[in-house]
Amino acid sequence: MERIIEEIREDLSRRIAVAADRLADRTLAEDPAYAALLGRAELRERIHHALRQAVEGLLRTSRGLPVELSEARAVGTLRAEQGLPLASLLRTHRRGGRLLWQSLTEAVTAHDRAALPRLLPGATALWDVLDQMTDAMTESYRRAEAAHGDRDRERRAALLDVLLDGGDGPSAPAAEVSAAEVSAAEAAAAQLGLPERGRFTVVVLAADAPGPPAGGPGAASAPRVLWRVRADGEIGLVELGHHPLESVRELLAPLGVRAGVGPVVTAPAEVARAHRLAALALRTAPESEGPRTALLDERLPAALVAAQAELAGRLRQVVLGPVLALPAQDRRTLLTTLGTWLACHGSTTDAAQRLYCHRNTVSNRLRRLEQLTGRSLSDPRQVVELTLAHSAVLQRVEAEPATRPAAPDPRAARTPGGTVRRSPRRPA
Repeated sequence: MERIIEEIREDLSRRIAVAADRLADRTLAEDPAYAALLGRAELRERIHHALRQAVEGLLRTSRGLPVELSEARAVGTLRAEQGLPLASLLRTHRRGGRLLWQSLTEAVTAHDRAALPRLLPGATALWDVLDQMTDAMTESYRRAEAAHGDRDRERRAALLDVLLDGGDGPSAPAAEVSAAEVSAAEAAAAQLGLPERGRFTVVVLAADAPGPPAGGPGAASAPRVLWRVRADGEIGLVELGHHPLESVRELLAPLGVRAGVGPVVTAPAEVARAHRLAALALRTAPESEGPRTALLDERLPAALVAAQAELAGRLRQVVLGPVLALPAQDRRTLLTTLGTWLACHGSTTDAAQRLYCHRNTVSNRLRRLEQLTGRSLSDPRQVVELTLAHSAVLQRVEAEPATRPAAPDPRAARTPGGTVRRSPRRPA
């Protein structure tokens, strides 16, 4: 093989140059990706060089030497970084291989037709060389593409952090946003493809959630969500557009998780505030209530309690201290009855149905609670105190799961005596 190529080297070089011209023209005419990336002169020179490299690889193989693949790997890396589709790269490479074999056979035929049979065994060797070059390009392309994807994800995460955390981090108190923070937020939003003005909110999933939806943005009719996964949970920046805030419930329903949703904000610089308030909304949805989506604007009293840990503790002690001092079973019974009665809008009959007990049983428990707390359930102001104190108790139990009392036997909840069980609530 080496001797044949040496005999036709000059003619083969001319034919390879012509083949490079033809392939460059065809590639630019048929492949928009290449046309957008390279001019004709550069593409033609790249193809010409690759064809010469293949011939050199064929010669090395005939001498028992390994094919030099460093340049093929460099091409794969370069094209991945430039964003050229791998299919375009491989298609041009395959066409080049066919043109190279055609050039070889034509050059041998022109030199000595009788020598053509001596070329045929070299076909296998040539395709082996081309396969090695293809594999090297593909491997380096995919490795570079993966690294590029990692960089893109890291960059996207950093941009989301700018929006979600503002200038001082996720736990910072609400404050007036500085001009620098506004500018940084607007720049980050622009790079994420978000409008300068719009309707946004933030979703915070519970730390034990299975994770945000994978595989794409979801239905075309749903709001766009940019997810940020952190060690303490997942956060979603929602571009609502024309969708109502309540549409977030439908978006999260398939996940079956607890989530907090902040208020609607209209500018990227306000997203950090929406994030803080979404985290606060999540704290108003205790784990004991099961999967639900808590919208901050629907749970403002409970959010007030969650935002003031010291005052919440004082509220628990002052309003419900005597109840909390009861034995565990009595305490659970009265607190569950109070929570169910509040959820039923003060209807003793509805509360009894939810608790699987007689209406009089609920009335007796509520009277006992009034006696212990010194609060009347007929006084709206004192009902507010009891409501907030009850919320503070639920939030404390959520924050201290190790101290949570064991749940009562659900079979006992259905006995005629009406042993308390937690009121079933539909997930929001």
